[in-house]
Amino acid sequence: MTVLVIGPGGREHALARALSQDPGVAAVHVAPGNPGTAEVATNHSVDANDPAAVAALAGRLGVDLVVVGPEAPLVAGVADAVREAGIACFGPSKEAARIEGSKAFAKEVMVAAGVPTGGSVLCRTPEELDDALDRFGSPYVVKDDGLAAGKGVLVTEDRGAAVDHGRACGEVVVEEFLAGPEVSLFAITDGTTVLPLQPAQDFKRIGDGDTGPNTGGMGAYTPLPWASADLVDTVVSTIIQPTVDELRDRGTPFVGLLYAGLAITEDGPKVIEFNARFGDPETQALLPLLATGLGGVLYAAATGHLAEVGPLQWNPGFSVAVVLAAENYPQMPVVGGVITGIEQVADGAHVIQAGTSTDDEGQLVASGGRVLAVVATGEDLTEARNAAYASLAGIDLPQSQHRLDIAQQAAQNQVADDQAADEEN
Repeated sequence: MTVLVIGPGGREHALARALSQDPGVAAVHVAPGNPGTAEVATNHSVDANDPAAVAALAGRLGVDLVVVGPEAPLVAGVADAVREAGIACFGPSKEAARIEGSKAFAKEVMVAAGVPTGGSVLCRTPEELDDALDRFGSPYVVKDDGLAAGKGVLVTEDRGAAVDHGRACGEVVVEEFLAGPEVSLFAITDGTTVLPLQPAQDFKRIGDGDTGPNTGGMGAYTPLPWASADLVDTVVSTIIQPTVDELRDRGTPFVGLLYAGLAITEDGPKVIEFNARFGDPETQALLPLLATGLGGVLYAAATGHLAEVGPLQWNPGFSVAVVLAAENYPQMPVVGGVITGIEQVADGAHVIQAGTSTDDEGQLVASGGRVLAVVATGEDLTEARNAAYASLAGIDLPQSQHRLDIAQQAAQNQVADDQAADEEN
């Protein structure tokens, strides 16, 4: 089949790369794409948030499937326009995408579906904000009700900062803080059947030790050696499937990728947030381990035949993605710096480009906050981490930053567990 991926970033580069490796996919197009996607697909200029323009491009290219990457085009109704043009589309409708487009709507759906999540209040006035902060107490969790590119959430013990963030956003959702390790679980769905991917963990804060402001994500790893064997089954049965069923019963079936951001609390998994698309950077870590051809699975979901696809197959080992971001991200990132060294990565590693472009001289330059991700696989987390960081060390971008502790604690625990098992034997 021929596939068109919509979006400009790292997630879209990772999707295009995986699709290009699927024997069932003859050609991959990306719009608008970036210099990285141009290496594995054909780029096309388009306004990704313009439903009519995207549908027209898909028609001109004669594609069999459109895969919408970012959340903004989904909330704008791109998937609806593509389907109306008679082309299969992997991505929820504008109405179903409200599960990410509105935090308040997501909470409403969860309550109706009996999905475990924290308590919350939608606040429209300063008085409602103050009352909600009093009700839930510290740590304060304040979320912009709308899309904010992963940076609209503030978790803080500083009451003043919580008030300032809430008033700056306008309508906000104030939530109960959920204590416990965080997990990302993606599930592909055709609106009825649910097919989960293996769990991953990402790192939202800008600094080591989870310090500083939230970002779109500074790195990720998968699988999770510390997760319980029944985690995926539990999340599917108590969270993903009930949510998919509720949206279908409302007449707005969700077709695409439902992303559950979870806290593993003392009472079990609870939802922190839902997203309506592949997560970034978890997708970069997950797809190199996926053995099942991606194109066939996404097409089956888009055409309502996901029940005919068996469980996803995974290659053994572990995968780690480390993001290289521009200096001063997530505030006002410094762009324009020349990037060198991306072709000299370690065995088992590759580079996914995100905020990149080429200058007038054809040089690769930084053009966004999260510039690229180095992804590496290995037999264990230590091997994958070492390959990722060794490769990152060979990439030069003036005025850049990255975390040094992606998957570090999990890797150390994995080594300790292996040593304890050896001693027992």
